Amino acid sequence: MKGLDALVAETMAFAKSLEVEIERPRSLPKKVVEPGCLSLPDYGGSERDDIRKRVESFKAQQERFMREREEYANSLLRRIRSITKS
Repeated sequence: MKGLDALVAETMAFAKSLEVEIERPRSLPKKVVEPGCLSLPDYGGSERDDIRKRVESFKAQQERFMREREEYANSLLRRIRSITKS
């Protein structure tokens, strides 16, 4: 136990002998922005235009699917009719 107390005392003496300076970061001066200077960032178009384009693309894809289904159904019916007439 005496050895441990001696080690703690020695460590404390060593820590006190060290002089460490800690620099605190300097706060940057705050910039004052006038209310009239603010502008919204331009992201290359409005959200409304983006949504409209997506809806148009979706409708076009759905119409294409409908056409393909109808063409497939018609071709299947033609094949069935040709088999049943014989």
